Amino acid sequence: MILAVDTSLGTAVAVIDADGRTVAEAASTDPLGHAEVIGDMLAQVAQPGITHVVAGMGPGPFTGLRIGIAAARAFALGRGIPVVPIPSHYAIALDSDGPLTVVTDARRREIALSLFDGTDADGIPHLTAPTRLEKRGVELEGPVREATELSASALARVGVRAIAAGRTLAGPEPLYLRSPDVVQPGAPKRVSA
Repeated sequence: MILAVDTSLGTAVAVIDADGRTVAEAASTDPLGHAEVIGDMLAQVAQPGITHVVAGMGPGPFTGLRIGIAAARAFALGRGIPVVPIPSHYAIALDSDGPLTVVTDARRREIALSLFDGTDADGIPHLTAPTRLEKRGVELEGPVREATELSASALARVGVRAIAAGRTLAGPEPLYLRSPDVVQPGAPKRVSA
C-alpha cells in the first residue's frame, strides 16, 4: 500500500492498495492550517502494510509545502520505508489523454502552470516544459485545468507508476517557484560613538 501526502493547495492524504484503489482518504481545502490538521488526517488514514510514502513536492507556498513534506518524511522514517517525491501537478494531469495546461494559484496575482502532453508509455503524465510562474490573466492556449484542490489518491497512483517504471520525477527539494519572504539577516551595523 502507498500513502500520499500533499499540502500544495489544501491538505490531502490518502492510502491506495496495490491495484490503485483508494483504501482511505482525508482532505481539507483550506489553503492554511496544514499543521493543525495533518496529524489527525494521517492518523485517520494510516493502515498496516504501507510500503512507500509519496510526498507532493509542489508547486506551492513555502510553509505549506514544508509541513506536508516534513509529515511525509517523518511518517516514512518512523516506518523505515522510502519517500517518493512527486510534483503535485502530475496528480492533476493524471488522466489527461492529450495536451493539458495545469494551473494552480501561486498567490501574489500569479499562477503556477505546467504543460503536459498526454502520458508516457508507463502511464505517467508527460511534462513538456518546466513548471513556471506567470502573471494571473496571461492568455493560455489549449485545454486548461485550473485546480483548487488535489486528490492524494491520484498523487499516490502517479507514485506507484513512477516506482514501477523506476523513474524519479522530482528531487528532494520542493518546487517553490519563488524564494521565501524571510531572508538571513546581514552583518550587524557598526555603531560608532
